[in-house]
Amino acid sequence: MTTTFTQVDTITMSDLSGPESLRANTVVTPPPGSQISTTQRSSPPARVFDAEPTTTLNKSRRVLITTLVILASLTQYAANFVTLAGGLAFSRKLGRDVGPGEANWMPAAYSLTQSTFVLISGRLGAVYGHKQTLLLGGAIISVFSLANAFTTTYNTFIAVRALTGIGGGLIMPNAVAMITIVVPPGRTRNLTMGFFAAAAPIGGWVGSLIAGLFMMAPKWQMMFVFISGLTAVLFGLLFLELPREVPVDKGGRIDYTGAGLGLGGLLLFNFVWNQAPSAGWSTPYEIALLVVSVALFVGFLAWEKYAASDPIMPVTIFKAPTFTALLFVVLLSYMSFGISLWYMIAWEQLLRGRDVIQLTAEWTPFVPGSVMAVFIAAWLIPRLAAQYIIALGVVFVMVSNLLLATMPVRQIYWAQTFPAIVVGSMCPDLVYVAAQVIASNSVSRKQQGIAGSLIGTLNLYGNSLGTGFAGTIETQLLKQTHDEAHGFRAVLYFGVALAVVGLVLNFIFVRVPKDEREGWDDADRDTEDIPVVGANLRRGGGAATGVENTIAA
Repeated sequence: MTTTFTQVDTITMSDLSGPESLRANTVVTPPPGSQISTTQRSSPPARVFDAEPTTTLNKSRRVLITTLVILASLTQYAANFVTLAGGLAFSRKLGRDVGPGEANWMPAAYSLTQSTFVLISGRLGAVYGHKQTLLLGGAIISVFSLANAFTTTYNTFIAVRALTGIGGGLIMPNAVAMITIVVPPGRTRNLTMGFFAAAAPIGGWVGSLIAGLFMMAPKWQMMFVFISGLTAVLFGLLFLELPREVPVDKGGRIDYTGAGLGLGGLLLFNFVWNQAPSAGWSTPYEIALLVVSVALFVGFLAWEKYAASDPIMPVTIFKAPTFTALLFVVLLSYMSFGISLWYMIAWEQLLRGRDVIQLTAEWTPFVPGSVMAVFIAAWLIPRLAAQYIIALGVVFVMVSNLLLATMPVRQIYWAQTFPAIVVGSMCPDLVYVAAQVIASNSVSRKQQGIAGSLIGTLNLYGNSLGTGFAGTIETQLLKQTHDEAHGFRAVLYFGVALAVVGLVLNFIFVRVPKDEREGWDDADRDTEDIPVVGANLRRGGGAATGVENTIAA
């Protein structure tokens, strides 16, 4: 017996006698007038998706859970930003008193692994459960943050930071999934997602504050004990409060070979560029690893196209209109943004003598600017073509880099640093929100999740990769001129150049009309190969949400 769910938002079931009737292979007789059709076929049954009872949550518990999820996300961003704001100071404490070019692993290590694991963590959540994957991410951050407190060398510290970033990569997509599971569609969910988006800039500022406060303590390593404990408490509460969840694709397959090739290529390519400033391109392993990274990525594309039965990234996605160009625009934008942020910090701390607490105070305008950008982007989406919203974000980061590059070494904060921070804060969210809209418009319905994951990956990956490219430029110029400010300016002008290239690509190749759709277009109403989003049934009635694939019963 085959039950086909087609474009159903809510399907009311007949009265079910109890939990035993909700097993995966139970035959449910639909009431008259429902949109469920049944047909007989002799072919082997398809994979069975479980239909499990929905946990009914009252309003207060939903508020508690979403608050904990948002706080957990804020905490992982704080864990990331402590080594961005305090990276130069931490390097000195660990015996590596160098400039930003050679200390670039401080901001890059966490973002590197976080960005690569974002690419597959959504799929892991679909197969093993978003709740379980989210909690695993929190456990990883807690454990390795604690380990960071006991590291005594720079290289060990960076290696543990990279392992911590894996937790951040597991948290991001699955935190969003848990919010959408707990909060039904509507204004409340939209408001909740707005608060969730605001967790990034607020968490970054909190991380900077934490770093500044603990740098004044006798044992600065206790900062990581604090982060570990805070993470453990928040995720422990989530473990107790999150409802039971059945994975939407329980028993599904994961393309581990493709994941290994893709993640390996991304990690090695980024590692090479961030290691080059300190090791130098004349070091044999730099060139060797660069070649290996390219070979792994070529192997990944070949595997996904010719061998993978259930690819994590079908290569056909790159044939979607404007999508490939969009990826380059997003990558270049975030590379430029990462450069402006890291070298603003370096300028203030190394050339103007600011400590981490003073830097935190100066960086405060970034928070309201970023939060405002989220709501501006949401307001602009139905009113302006998304490529122009991206262009606006790219122009903002270009201006931010330009303001920083043209500063004199000594200058009051309000003249150029303050406007550079305010203008730069608008870039990430304008680019990210508009890019997600363009991706959604460009690819087919069954590739929506993959496209969204790629945009999220490039967001973080670009920040990390940008510091690697910039570090190479800065260290080479420093060797020639011995002028730190000259190297900083050159790197910031490089950030301007990246933004200009992104802007040109955006205007030439990215074409998407303003998003005025309500629901899916007829061309997108394909159910082939679309995984079940979820089937929630409860005694006396239930709902199947999303566009469900053919389910064998």
